[in-house]
Amino acid sequence: MLAEINAGEGRRRRRDPAPRRLPDHAPEAPRGWYIRWKAKVEWVIALFLLVLTSPLIGVAAVLVKLTSRGPAFYCQTRLGKHGRPYTIYKIRTMFQDAESGTGPCWATRNDPRVTPIGRFLRRTHLDELPQLWNVLKGDMSLVGPRPERPEFVNQLAPLIPRYRDRLLVRPGVTGLAQVQLPADTDLASVRRKLAHDLCYLQQVSLGLDLRIVLLTACDLFGIPYRMSRWLFRVPGGEAVERAYERQVAADEKRSQAQSA
Repeated sequence: MLAEINAGEGRRRRRDPAPRRLPDHAPEAPRGWYIRWKAKVEWVIALFLLVLTSPLIGVAAVLVKLTSRGPAFYCQTRLGKHGRPYTIYKIRTMFQDAESGTGPCWATRNDPRVTPIGRFLRRTHLDELPQLWNVLKGDMSLVGPRPERPEFVNQLAPLIPRYRDRLLVRPGVTGLAQVQLPADTDLASVRRKLAHDLCYLQQVSLGLDLRIVLLTACDLFGIPYRMSRWLFRVPGGEAVERAYERQVAADEKRSQAQSA
């Protein structure tokens, strides 16, 4: 995996709306009235969405079962808040035992492990709908950092400063990084997503969550990203990445001062 994530460091960066000035100190777990109510509000919304989309989940599950060998649903261990392991639920999009010969690895463009119906489910994000059950269970939020596999976290944390800070909150079905950036392919792409995750931790609010949800809905309905990004003005792009670099530089200065 490490060979894969170190490839393609020079990938072009997106230009997105700039965030407000971010502090250089390490992020702390968000606080405030919205954080106290966030889980309760999201539980109600997730229940409503799960009931509303249950026919879609059922049809997708039947199609998966009819077109490939194996179960319709896919369960996998992910790390939640404070690194607590939990089981995530998705509609299966890969062939059964797809990693039996490779071990844990990221999906790639035109991944041969993905079934034909799986490509459609991934493109429409229908495979993500069972995660609403994780929200009801309290494992996840509707909005938050992407849930990651423990195997990847253990390899990435020593390589990327502050990587474990994203575990200060519950992972999300959607999030600031997920809705703006493509799937991880290399170490640089992981850094970009982490920068967005830390930005979310520092700016989390009802308004930001609503804008992320609306941006996600626009993506699901095929509305061009450039248009929805301009409309909702969520923080992102090079400004967020520069803020992350300043944070890392500040950490290094403090570490050098303490060791002097």
